[in-house]
Amino acid sequence: MAEINNLTGLKIMVIDDSNTIRRSAEIFLRQAGCEVMPAGDGFAAMAKIVDWVPDLIFVDILMPRLDGYQTCELIKKNTRFRKTPVVLLSSKDGLFDKARGRLAGADEYLTKPFTKTSIIDTVARYAQRKTTTSL
Repeated sequence: MAEINNLTGLKIMVIDDSNTIRRSAEIFLRQAGCEVMPAGDGFAAMAKIVDWVPDLIFVDILMPRLDGYQTCELIKKNTRFRKTPVVLLSSKDGLFDKARGRLAGADEYLTKPFTKTSIIDTVARYAQRKTTTSL
């Protein structure tokens, strides 16, 4: 598992209409030292993202009103957030879903249910990239 101290202070947004998924991710990430901003859907997330400016965003694909693909596209079209990593969350792990995610601008795809190790390792990979690119 990733070094926990490398994640301290990272700002992570978790966008999912499932309270259980949001809460699980929040617990795992807070235990690793991250700051977490949950959002129940894409609209709620878009209202929070501008003020909060996350380092990484997890987005569920299947959500009402504004789905994960649309949310990802809106994030990536904004010049301020274009380089912010977006990881799609889905219970489907098909090739079509992953390809559609890439077309929407997603940086990665994580299958639900995720484990503590898988979500922490995902964050750690992007934290390491951020550290090496900012040197």
